[in-house]
Amino acid sequence: MLNGIVLLTYIRDLQRQGLSIEIAVEQGALTRLRPVLMTALVASLGFIPMAISHGAGAEVQRPLATVVIGGLATSTLLTLLVLPSLYQLIEQRKSLRFHLDKTK
Repeated sequence: MLNGIVLLTYIRDLQRQGLSIEIAVEQGALTRLRPVLMTALVASLGFIPMAISHGAGAEVQRPLATVVIGGLATSTLLTLLVLPSLYQLIEQRKSLRFHLDKTK
């Protein structure tokens, strides 16, 4: 969630600086790629010992760690691929609607 907020905030800042929606989304996603991947990777690596444990309580820890790692991987992909695309689509529709209303 936090990665998505950071990404969208950066994209909006780029738009305020005068970049078009398309360029702001592309540049924002590329610029924030490393920070988003690093936060997800660090969190996932922290759960690996739990995911491969065989000691007492491992029958509870292993599935939990697997779900968390999978969730982090999925959310990272969604943050980097789907979120910028949806943001661009929504902003383009808002812009188109604004221009259509303005011409009436």
